[in-house]
Amino acid sequence: MPHSSDDRASLAAFALESPAPLYARVKDIILQQIRTGVWGPNFKLPSESELFNQLGVSRMTINRALRELTIEGVLVRLQGVGTFVAELKGHAALFQIHDIAEEITKRGHQHRSDVVLLEALAGKTPASLPFSLDEVQDLFHSVLVHYENDIPVQIEERFVNADIAPDYLQQDFTRITPFAYLMQLAPLTEAEHMVEAIHATPAECKLLHIKRTDPCLLIRRRSWSGKRQVGCARLIYPGSRYRLEGRFGQ
Repeated sequence: MPHSSDDRASLAAFALESPAPLYARVKDIILQQIRTGVWGPNFKLPSESELFNQLGVSRMTINRALRELTIEGVLVRLQGVGTFVAELKGHAALFQIHDIAEEITKRGHQHRSDVVLLEALAGKTPASLPFSLDEVQDLFHSVLVHYENDIPVQIEERFVNADIAPDYLQQDFTRITPFAYLMQLAPLTEAEHMVEAIHATPAECKLLHIKRTDPCLLIRRRSWSGKRQVGCARLIYPGSRYRLEGRFGQ
């Protein structure tokens, strides 16, 4: 979106009003634009060069302000793409299992997914298997990236019991999620999962558009339908874009 001369004037005027240090002044400028709704969620900020021209402070100062706001979760910086106003953090249920597409659409946001890998693993037990599947002979393996308003929020790696879903490889998982498809075939009756903080691999960082040092949340999950194992999954969330919630009781 182009930035008008009125935008530049309002930024410069606000910059002159604050006695704070320069980097804090730039942060205040950006926060003011967000709070007043001028820059809404997913708005692409002016580049560092444009901010330099508009505010007359050094690029180092601007970079510090953007970096701190990114760490605080106010902004999202995608390498080679730009800096964007972050959405309010999404959330995933910790004790309940839901379809990520349904979670995202319930928030009034747009979901889409990219299929990275879809293959058969007949007779193989991959080292990356999140849990043992001793009762399963043949596996299907899928890797998807899920997006919320075109921002990647989850890598889903799934290992599926081929006996339960023999047509798994023929599905279009850009139209239906693996979770929704499997629930049609074998509704889940039991699941176990583990949650931990990790650093994603370089390949996973590339898929999520994050840095190697950015923290992530990993859920490892195994599920059953009746007495049959459906499979297991690894779900990776960028820590700055998602949170896990849970509630339980008697």
